Amino acid sequence: MSAPLPFDPIAAAQRNWEDQGWTAEAAPMAAITAVMRAQQILLQRCEAVVKPFGLTFARYELLALLGFSRTGSLPMVKVSALLQVHPTSVTNAVDRLQRAGYVQRSPHPTDGRTTLVSLTGRGRDVAERTTAELNSAVFSAPGFPPEDITALIRILGRFREQAGDFAGGTAG
Repeated sequence: MSAPLPFDPIAAAQRNWEDQGWTAEAAPMAAITAVMRAQQILLQRCEAVVKPFGLTFARYELLALLGFSRTGSLPMVKVSALLQVHPTSVTNAVDRLQRAGYVQRSPHPTDGRTTLVSLTGRGRDVAERTTAELNSAVFSAPGFPPEDITALIRILGRFREQAGDFAGGTAG
């Protein structure tokens, strides 16, 4: 990680936008850019934690999702929908997790068109150990005070709902 900049480049960009006469767009541009930069920072923190386990954060999310399912198994199409990623990305993640021995594919017992992906014992173990480390190293100290966390969940949840990410106002 390089040394911090002596100024906020997003605030500087906002001033540049304003100087160009894009006053109405300046603050929204700064907010969007700040959210994207925050996402990069948070993802870097998470990736640093999951890397020693031989995972990426995306693959960890898939293992965690399976771990939360009632049976440790879900149709691949449902994994894609719940993780909100393209089916090709799920296929690639499952391929790598399967090679590592963390998941296995099997035909659905009643729908021949559907493939199930299931957590193995080894996958459950690595998911549990990775979750404990993420909880300790990242989620317990995210860098936001509790009142900001609550506000972020509300603000970003409302934005995501309005963008069509989900409907109904609450998590599944």
